[in-house]
Amino acid sequence: MGLSIGIVGLPNVGKSTLFNALSAAGAAAANYPFCTIEPNVGVVPVPDERLAKLADLYKPVRTLYATLEFVDIAGLVRGASKGEGLGNQFLANIRQVDAVLYVLRCFVDDNVTHVEGSVNPARDKDVVDTELCLKDLETVDKRREKTQRSAKAPGKEGELAKAELVLLEKLKAGLDTGTPVRAQGLTSDERLALADLFLLTAKPVLYIANIAEGQLGKESTDALVKQVVDIAAKESAECVVLAAAIEAEIQQLPPPERTPFLESVGLTEPGLDKVVRASYRLLGLQTFFTVGTDECRAWTVKKGWKAPQAAGVIHTDFERGFIKAEVFAWNELLELGSEAALRDRGQLRIEGKEYVVKDGDCMHFRFNV
Repeated sequence: MGLSIGIVGLPNVGKSTLFNALSAAGAAAANYPFCTIEPNVGVVPVPDERLAKLADLYKPVRTLYATLEFVDIAGLVRGASKGEGLGNQFLANIRQVDAVLYVLRCFVDDNVTHVEGSVNPARDKDVVDTELCLKDLETVDKRREKTQRSAKAPGKEGELAKAELVLLEKLKAGLDTGTPVRAQGLTSDERLALADLFLLTAKPVLYIANIAEGQLGKESTDALVKQVVDIAAKESAECVVLAAAIEAEIQQLPPPERTPFLESVGLTEPGLDKVVRASYRLLGLQTFFTVGTDECRAWTVKKGWKAPQAAGVIHTDFERGFIKAEVFAWNELLELGSEAALRDRGQLRIEGKEYVVKDGDCMHFRFNV
């Protein structure tokens, strides 16, 4: 399943630098507002040491990791919805992403201009929230005008339109007060009814506290970082603290040099790994594997999905003609060394249509179409 995350924030907070770190795509990153005009899109392999170990066992022709797509758009400024700066014209580029990543600047550097004149991540978050709310309000108002006309129709069409109008009025009232859609307490049915509007503030949010190298190791006591941590905690959201400039440097190094560099700055892993894990938690995702000598591959599914749905991620025919799945745990496979050994020990199971996929499952699907 294709998954994407939109990166938003004010200019000069480290958005494009973080994008470079995530994708190593070389997106422009300069010390002036609106450096990013066209959206940058990067497809990032999801780090997973389990897949690497499975590949060591099978020695496949190819190893394919799951991927996430990141979309970096122009920085927003206060008043963007009214045409300030480049306006909010670029928000359309992230309408269909699965989640939004807020980059909030937590470093002070006189050489890097801040459009608001000072570093205050909580204020910056409010600015971004406001601009996204105003963009959603514009979308809701357009839909209301159309729905008001439909509500005058007789019969079922009119009744459905009237019900939708009630929901749209609720959304408008919340957005008018600056309340993001995700914080409006909508039911699952209401969220489903709004899906085709692709509202920006309805999407889950991951917060990034972007710090400088000198702040590494001091994150727990840093007042600016605490602002972001508190925001995320209040919203039950995910928060990752990282130094985007350092992360971008790491990606420029040859792989053998990365671990020593990480150790030299007091890090145990790249921030990319933290961002990806947080993104998976935020979106309720997990991984299963298909393994063999031809290919070892990681696949992304929603938690709670059943075996046929997982099969459908590989090919729709697999789901349509699903018969059963052979299932075994990745760690048990590595412990015993082969599928034959698993079968002898009774640890290779045959599961049917009601089986709920677990994170780390290895699966062979049987189907007939």
